[in-house]
Amino acid sequence: MFSINEIKVGKVVQINNEPYLVVKTDHHKMGRGGAVLKTKLKNLINGSVLDKTFQGNDKVESANTEKKKANYMYKDEENVNLMDNETYEQFTLSLNQVGDKQKFLKEGTDVDILYFDGTPVAIDIPIKVELKVVSAPPGVKGNSAGNVNKQVELETGASISAPMFINEGDVIRINTETEEYVERV
Repeated sequence: MFSINEIKVGKVVQINNEPYLVVKTDHHKMGRGGAVLKTKLKNLINGSVLDKTFQGNDKVESANTEKKKANYMYKDEENVNLMDNETYEQFTLSLNQVGDKQKFLKEGTDVDILYFDGTPVAIDIPIKVELKVVSAPPGVKGNSAGNVNKQVELETGASISAPMFINEGDVIRINTETEEYVERV
């Protein structure tokens, strides 16, 4: 059980027998009144978002979760297909459960899978990934003053902003949390 002081961003709590990831917290302490914690929670099974307010002595149950390593295999129209690194068992997560993280996944990438009561419910991808640029417009001569960027397409189909000197065929490192270019490899 978590008290309102222990509810932090990134924790997984259980509400109505479903796991929720704490996405945002806003703690208020009023003069004579008790503390109030306003939270935004994301359901890890169906992706819905819940706004919940906790009062002074409220407690919330911690979710029974564990993390395991898995290998990303491929994506189809509705699911992402993965394989457990220890048991070699194959399983799927819906594209809704994976969300925007799918655009930085390429075959063979190791990821962390969050299990709730033995069922895979969410995915954590590495913070930095290396991807090949498959399409990059040429840099325009004389357009190099300052910090000028262009849109490039990556091997996974994602499009990001990168510096003018990045060319087709380059391998670049991307921060998956901010979806920004980090460096050329």
